[in-house]
Amino acid sequence: MEPGACSTSGAEGAGESERGAPRVCGVCGDRATGFHFNAMTCEGCKGFFRRSMKRKAMFTCPFSGECHITKDNRRHCQACRLKRCLDIGMMKEFILTDEEVQRKREMILKRKEEEALRESLKPKLSEEQQKVIDILLEAHRKTYDPTYADFTKFRPPVRSHPSSRGATKSSSLLTQDLSSEDSSDLFGSEAFSTFPDPTEPPPFPSLGLREEQDESSSVNLEFSQLSMLPHLADLVSYSIQKVIGFAKMIPGFRDLSVEDQIVLLKCSAMEVIMLRSNESFTLEDMSWTCGSSDFKYKVSDVTQAGHSMDLLEPLVKFQVGLKKLNLHEEEHVLLMAICILSPDRPGVREPLRVEALQERLSEVLQSYIRARHAAPGGRLLYAKMIQKLADLRSLNEEHSRQYRCLSFQPEHSMQLTPLLLEVFGNEIS
Repeated sequence: MEPGACSTSGAEGAGESERGAPRVCGVCGDRATGFHFNAMTCEGCKGFFRRSMKRKAMFTCPFSGECHITKDNRRHCQACRLKRCLDIGMMKEFILTDEEVQRKREMILKRKEEEALRESLKPKLSEEQQKVIDILLEAHRKTYDPTYADFTKFRPPVRSHPSSRGATKSSSLLTQDLSSEDSSDLFGSEAFSTFPDPTEPPPFPSLGLREEQDESSSVNLEFSQLSMLPHLADLVSYSIQKVIGFAKMIPGFRDLSVEDQIVLLKCSAMEVIMLRSNESFTLEDMSWTCGSSDFKYKVSDVTQAGHSMDLLEPLVKFQVGLKKLNLHEEEHVLLMAICILSPDRPGVREPLRVEALQERLSEVLQSYIRARHAAPGGRLLYAKMIQKLADLRSLNEEHSRQYRCLSFQPEHSMQLTPLLLEVFGNEIS
């Protein structure tokens, strides 16, 4: 304890309090409030000692001079109470003069005023912006199950062994889904209507298919090597449904034309899945861990679904970079919504309306970073997040190329679900 640090009140006993030790007044045994004038005392004995020293009081014990001072009798004998104060180490030298007390009060007031000024100048989210964030958080939590319980409903993962089960037939249409008010009634597909919402690990097919048909890549694999294709096809179909459910709850999305909603979803579905899969991505072993060991996906598992390292190397690099940004959940959901509402997607009929929605979300994201993401993590974070969207475009294009090669082979395309064929089988012009 530094003697010079003691004053009319103190908090130097905080260490004892934090360790659970009782704070007891050394004079009377009452509850102590801290170190006062070099000793642990209550407020009453602190004030008594100050008054006595300032008045230079001289007390006489009416008894034997050895009174036992307690909380209840401390006012009965001032002499023994003062003697007890001195015995436990209270020192008059630590008592501030009236001028020093006034200066201290002024310093405390000045600090409070400066703190209030800093707080008033600190960037804040408006009520409207906070409401947007709350809506997106709720949308994400309703459409993402961190337990991955529904993965058991997919066709089982088969590693290194072929699977000949065909895709389940269904009649799932984006138009039908987008006209549904119930975001859990996705596509009306018998195969997937009961699925709620986990995250998907290694993203599978892609979107925005280009016209050229480049089948010369390393994706042209033997069927025996694609034993994980049925499972990952189900996983991606499931994840697309959850992305659609999330999108329908983005403020303003349902106000767009159905045609533009469909275009935006077809173009962004895999990109959002890649963003969502970052929650299950682990830096320790560069895998996507979705519950049990059956649903722990490594790069080798994705190659058994027909994808080459032309996609997987940059995909893993993307996941690592995104993970290291340490995004808050609020930033994560805003980034997904911004990704969906991209006005430059091919085929968007009313880009200005989409752009206005995206700009609103971008402003909310920037405000959130300024207000809630302290430096150094928040420095340049917005620019880094927007760069991730550009990276997603490149990954999406490679996904498209590899998926196209895969879907051109009947023995492989038959393992895909009707939803995958619907979302990724049609080009958007």
